[in-house]
Amino acid sequence: MTTDFPHPTAASRATDRPGDTSPFALGLLLRRAHWRAAAVMTEALRPLGIELRHFAVLLVLVDRGPTVQRDLAAATGSDKAGIMRVVDDLERMGLAVRKTVPGDRRVRAVEITPQGVELFDAAHVAAQPLAERLVAELGPGEPERLTDLLTRFAHPAQA
Repeated sequence: MTTDFPHPTAASRATDRPGDTSPFALGLLLRRAHWRAAAVMTEALRPLGIELRHFAVLLVLVDRGPTVQRDLAAATGSDKAGIMRVVDDLERMGLAVRKTVPGDRRVRAVEITPQGVELFDAAHVAAQPLAERLVAELGPGEPERLTDLLTRFAHPAQA
């Protein structure tokens, strides 16, 4: 079978291993780094009784204040059904409440409760030693450099 596509050399094939020079290498490294960081964050949140999806919503609520559910979905990369389940969970735990938006009783804004703020702050305390372990193999100044590079990469307009 023949194709009109050039055959890649072994050096350019994506492998997901250190030293990969394929055009996919950066994306694959970022995916692996995300998995590792998410595992650490999950470990920090587990004793508090929440998951990353819950923390993501609390993060938006702390940052933006009361937020309508469609904006929460957009901010967290969730869909409408998914965000409703997360907000249901947060309400059951007493970490957030839904409130009617003045002027449109059909729209509900989600607001973090004082208990939610307390848990959000506790999550940061719990995550600190784990976050330090995450970058333990980096040298002096490298964690800050990595943060700077990733910030510029993730938010190019703000660089």
